[in-house]
Amino acid sequence: MTKTLLRTALILLTLQLLVGCAAVVVGGAAATGLAVQDRRSFGTVVDDNVLEIRVGDALYGDEAFDTSSRIRIVAYDGWVLLAGEVLDQRRVERATELVRQVDGVVRLFNELTPQAKASLGRRNSDRWISTRVKTSLAAIDLPDFNATRVKVMTTRGVVYLMGLVSREEAEAATEQARVVRGVERVVTMFQYLEELPETEVLD
Repeated sequence: MTKTLLRTALILLTLQLLVGCAAVVVGGAAATGLAVQDRRSFGTVVDDNVLEIRVGDALYGDEAFDTSSRIRIVAYDGWVLLAGEVLDQRRVERATELVRQVDGVVRLFNELTPQAKASLGRRNSDRWISTRVKTSLAAIDLPDFNATRVKVMTTRGVVYLMGLVSREEAEAATEQARVVRGVERVVTMFQYLEELPETEVLD
């Protein structure tokens, strides 16, 4: 019962925050807000936030995953990224099996590795790398590009980039991330504007 209430509270909080952002946008008071910059529809943003919660429930509700596992989850337009550490390869495969059954998952990228959880120092280093990457993306000078449209996650020095971008933007973002201090590798999971029907592009 407690877990159910917690999940419900999280979903409601997410919706309230997103609705608040939308209200500001409609009022014209924050044209530079994240809700304005996101190329996903408002409904898709809500769906992705809820999807992350559902995926987390599916994983941590299974006996294969406990405090020995560290799984980070990012959802973007139904694409789901898993990164972090689990005890063994069997659990990596179990994660794939569970997440593929979650309603709303369009595509899964399972980047989990079978090893001990990263140390606190390593995790702090990853946070700094993500911050530096986001800062570097803000320096990209391309028409209509906004760094907030690229999701950045770092695990053990590996930087994951997701978002709805043009191929030119994707190339620029990848090159910017590669030269950031501490980055060992860049993995991209972009969706390209050129491959979407015009009716789906909100730019």
